[in-house]
Amino acid sequence: DVVETQEHYKSRWRSIWIMHLTMFLSSVGFSIVIMSVWPYLQKIDPTADASFLGWIIASYSIGQMVASPLFGLWSNYRPRREPLVVSTAISVAANCLYAYVHVPHSHNKYYMLTARALVGFGAGNVAVVRSYIAGATSLMERTSAMANTSACQAVGFILGPVFQTCFTLIGEEGITWKLVNLQLNMYTAPVLFGALLGVINIILIFAIFRECRVDDMGRQCKSINYEGEERGVLDQDAEGNTDHVAVVAINILFFVILFVFAVFETIATPLTMDMYSWTRKEAVFYNGIILSVVGVESVIVFMVVKTLSKKTGERAILHGGLLIVLVGFFILLPWGKKLPNIQWQEIKNNSIPRAIPTEMLMPFWNLQVMQPPSNYTEPVGCPVTQSWCLNTPMIYLAQYICSDILIGLGYPVCNVMSYTLYSKILGPKPQGVYMGWLTASGSGARILGPVFVSQIYTHLGPRWAFSLICGIVVVSLLLLEIVYKRLIAFSVRYGRVQE
Repeated sequence: DVVETQEHYKSRWRSIWIMHLTMFLSSVGFSIVIMSVWPYLQKIDPTADASFLGWIIASYSIGQMVASPLFGLWSNYRPRREPLVVSTAISVAANCLYAYVHVPHSHNKYYMLTARALVGFGAGNVAVVRSYIAGATSLMERTSAMANTSACQAVGFILGPVFQTCFTLIGEEGITWKLVNLQLNMYTAPVLFGALLGVINIILIFAIFRECRVDDMGRQCKSINYEGEERGVLDQDAEGNTDHVAVVAINILFFVILFVFAVFETIATPLTMDMYSWTRKEAVFYNGIILSVVGVESVIVFMVVKTLSKKTGERAILHGGLLIVLVGFFILLPWGKKLPNIQWQEIKNNSIPRAIPTEMLMPFWNLQVMQPPSNYTEPVGCPVTQSWCLNTPMIYLAQYICSDILIGLGYPVCNVMSYTLYSKILGPKPQGVYMGWLTASGSGARILGPVFVSQIYTHLGPRWAFSLICGIVVVSLLLLEIVYKRLIAFSVRYGRVQE
């Protein structure tokens, strides 16, 4: 047994914190422009409609889904610095492309689509980040490190729109740098700031990041990747087969967790507009406040779960998190007798109808920019074109807020425990490809979730939509019960460490 030296310990944790920073920057890259995509798209290409905006939003997740297994495979056989630097460089280049999508004389919307897809492709490095953290922490350290990683990701999603808001002070026209044909305005400044953060991240990876590895007991090991000109050799603790039943089960559970959360954040605006007769502006403002509070709640949960897991274990906490999510969606079912206000106003030819299926494919923050003409009075309430509005009871505001709180509590718990259990099940073997598939399953869920809820909610209403979600969560709980005893660490499975 090789005892870890103090120098190795410090280098290992410095590298882990660089991975946390990389995760933070990855999520900022997604959220920093999300509020301004629609007005920028309208400005550079008037031919783009709201349905094309849905493709631009989804392109990030599609790019990440494709890239995650590829970068994961790369990290299994080469130093992780290589895929980390290349992926971050792709994100930097994609952000610069986004800043120049106004330059071409035609097809500008396709350049924007390409830029966002490449940003998502670069974000596929989260598989490398999590696989490195899994190999660089002991079993005792793993939950805490994974929770910190998820917290950094959540903070990135929260602060991205904050950065965007600050850059609105530059204005829509901004400053033009004719030498390089660059317009620095409220649309391009955020992505250029993101590109700058990416360059800083690359510098820190070169300067600070080192390949470090410990076994499940925390003993220093040789790296499983190429480092310098020599390749480390796997120690004997890596001998044994991975439990692929448990691996597939966690992938399914993680897909469900991301799927239901994507449904939750997608349904917020259409649901509140239909149930409470909120205008688009009111729905964006109030839901923005609610989801910001949920984001802060999630960060707190990430911190608390590190301590709680030491007492109860990851499997029990994952079980509890899924139950909380189930209760959260169960509360959303219409139970009362009062019907929502019906939107009877006739849609004129010169008005802008509320195209619910299209809007629901977009996050709530994109709706704020869809401004009606000055002579247009926005109809509010549940549109009569949705036949279920005439016979489905309304969901009271107290129900909605309680549901938000519960889902905001259950989701981060399930997120952290899934990653933690997954990494422990895989054990000391290279985890890059496996982490890539887990990330890809989450990206796929974020693509399919909005599509699912847009169809079910629009045609059948909230009762069917949330009942089906409850059913999906119940099935995932049954799956967890079936594989519960198999969700144990690799070292525990082979008797090298006691659970």
